[in-house]
Amino acid sequence: MLKKLFAKEKVKQRKTNNSKQGFKKYIIGFWSLFLLGVFSVFLIFVLASFGVFGSMPTFEILENPQTNLATEVFSSDGETLGKYYLRDNRTPVPYKDLPKHLIDALIATEDERFYDHSGIDARGTLRAVFYMGKKGGASTISQQLSRQLFVGVRSKNKWEAITQKIKEWVIATRLERNYTKEEIIAMYFNIYDFGYNADGIRSASRIYFGKEPDSLNIQESAMLVGMFKNSSLYNPMRNPEGVTNRRNVVLSQMYKNGYLTAKEKDSLQAVPLDIDFHPESHREGIATYFREYLRDWLKDWTDKNPKPEGGKYDIYLDGLRVFTTIDSRMQKYAEEAVNEHMKRLQAEFFVQNTKKRNPTAPFTDIEPSEVQGILERAIKQSERWRHMKYDLKKEDKEIRASFDKKTKMSIFSWEGEIDTIMTPLDSIRYYKHYLRAGMMSMEPQTGHVKAWVGGVNYKHFQYDQVKQGARQAGSTFKPFVYATAIDQLHKSPCDSLPDILHCIEAHKYGNEEPWCPKNSDGKYSAKMMTLKYALANSVNSITAQLMDQVGPEPVANLVKKLGVEAEILPVPSIALGTPDITVYEMVGAYGTFANQGVYVKPVMVTRIEDKNGTILYEYIPETKDVLSKEVAYTTVKLMEGVTEGGSGTRLRHTYGKNRTEYKEIITGYPYEFTNPIAGKTGTTQNQSDGWFMGMVPNLVTGVWVGGEDRATHFKTITYGQGASMALPIWALYMKKCYADNDLNVSEGEFEEPEILSIKVDCEKVDEGNEEGEVEEEFEEEELNIDF
Repeated sequence: MLKKLFAKEKVKQRKTNNSKQGFKKYIIGFWSLFLLGVFSVFLIFVLASFGVFGSMPTFEILENPQTNLATEVFSSDGETLGKYYLRDNRTPVPYKDLPKHLIDALIATEDERFYDHSGIDARGTLRAVFYMGKKGGASTISQQLSRQLFVGVRSKNKWEAITQKIKEWVIATRLERNYTKEEIIAMYFNIYDFGYNADGIRSASRIYFGKEPDSLNIQESAMLVGMFKNSSLYNPMRNPEGVTNRRNVVLSQMYKNGYLTAKEKDSLQAVPLDIDFHPESHREGIATYFREYLRDWLKDWTDKNPKPEGGKYDIYLDGLRVFTTIDSRMQKYAEEAVNEHMKRLQAEFFVQNTKKRNPTAPFTDIEPSEVQGILERAIKQSERWRHMKYDLKKEDKEIRASFDKKTKMSIFSWEGEIDTIMTPLDSIRYYKHYLRAGMMSMEPQTGHVKAWVGGVNYKHFQYDQVKQGARQAGSTFKPFVYATAIDQLHKSPCDSLPDILHCIEAHKYGNEEPWCPKNSDGKYSAKMMTLKYALANSVNSITAQLMDQVGPEPVANLVKKLGVEAEILPVPSIALGTPDITVYEMVGAYGTFANQGVYVKPVMVTRIEDKNGTILYEYIPETKDVLSKEVAYTTVKLMEGVTEGGSGTRLRHTYGKNRTEYKEIITGYPYEFTNPIAGKTGTTQNQSDGWFMGMVPNLVTGVWVGGEDRATHFKTITYGQGASMALPIWALYMKKCYADNDLNVSEGEFEEPEILSIKVDCEKVDEGNEEGEVEEEFEEEELNIDF
């Protein structure tokens, strides 16, 4: 019996021991698996950190992640004029400049426990694994940043996607060790691509809402944060309804996390998106022609100014900050003035150049056979010809044939772009109808260029009429002749000369025939005429006499000293403005008169900084004494006569006798300026070029208007003179500037020198010119004489 009991007890004990041993095995197995899993995870992280799953960023790269930063161009009043970039339009914003509600929206939507983890959210990861991602992903802000900076777009291959995720985890933990939470948030906002060249939060704020990030309101911040989910899908320009819904989800998350009250959430969710779209591209925005000039200037500067370590600055990647003299307000007024007047002037040009009225339209006073020659030259100067010939290596015959094949294109019109189908040759002919314009405004005392308008639309007319487009100066050249006479002969505006045909003897300049320029109307009063009156009314006979007295070489030398780089032949005909000069050069030259005889080279860039604020360049003014204060002031007083009783009189009074002639193209005329204005109009042969140079004591502005080809012009001087084509742009611009009191544009007198021995106070220029609209006009033979 005892043996049986002992045997049973022994069996029971054996079973108990076996059970314990089995449980122990399970425990050991569990912990073995657990430790193996931990070790495996650890090993995976170690392997990932060693680059087994792909290259990993070094410590140095983590400390200084490379992001492409656009070069930003600033106006003198602190506004962004534009940026230079190839792919990434990115300008970083520090954490302190991000509004709190923008950060709150990001945390509430993308990473609720951002401040509690070290790069990986364990709870979020387990939730994502358990629910297979149906209740949200597990990527933290740090992980998303690591993917943006170092990992790249998620692969569709499952194994590659897994290894990418592992790399994100590793990099995220490293980022958390290297940066503060605030720095990670700032980096995340600055790296993201919001679409439409909106790289980073600053570009996104400016492009979608026309404001800086610190000015965003709550609903705008919520919309931008909502785009982090997928900026291609949730883009307000393509999917406003989806973006609104996504924004409201963000607002709900902000309410859920205590950043908004229920009332605030409901109110903000009812607000429309209210997008204020401001695309940023090289062909759009303000000061496009100036920015294109500046791009070339910067490329030249980078060639001559290497980095300290010897490399070359890249204006598309290095995030330079370029500070310019352009005033964004004055630039805006200048562009508005050009557009307002040119739209009206173009409408009249179309009326006068119908096929019925002008068979060779848009060209005037040429034979039909000459039209084809103009078009063929335009073909060979076109970008299409250059691309096909030099890039694609096509034969001339094939290239020429392509200009007769219809294609889809968008063409310019003053009513907006037109999508159409036409041949490239027809588009060339179409654009030949459009008049062009160039305008520059400068502060004469400093040389600071305040406004630069190189044309009517940079996207369609990329030739810059300020710096590239040299055209005949017409009578705007005459003040240089008068200034030379005042300087050399001590002439006074009150001195008189007879209005008679004057010929300069041929033998003086080796010509076969004498030079006898005619007055614009071919008539001569034979009366004595003051120099002030003669300049005001562009009397050629008086200018010819002055040229004969001083000689053309001193005039040409003076023009060179005034900053004109074009070659000026020392021949008498330059007196009537035959040389080709740019608006840029003319404004710089006229600025010398307003600046008491001191030439200041026009300047556009005052300072360049690198992305860290280190100053790389500061400009040094380039000046030279050209004229005495007395000569400069006397010349200014001469030019005041132009607006007191000459071709610029329309700036002053209501209408001349021709009021019905002008009312169609000069809406807003009269301008009724009452302050001192010195200026000069200019018109060249056949009305091919119209000029107006206008000055007040602290602002000199030049305007040119004309066709791309000299054959494109108005038939008569009524519309074709500088007083009709160019002067209204100056007047509209100055009206806008004077209306803005913050600009402090002068309305006072020009400063008189302490010593003034030349008589300048003549009687007001009003005799013999009731309308104040006399303008010069060349005869063909005057411009074709070979001296």
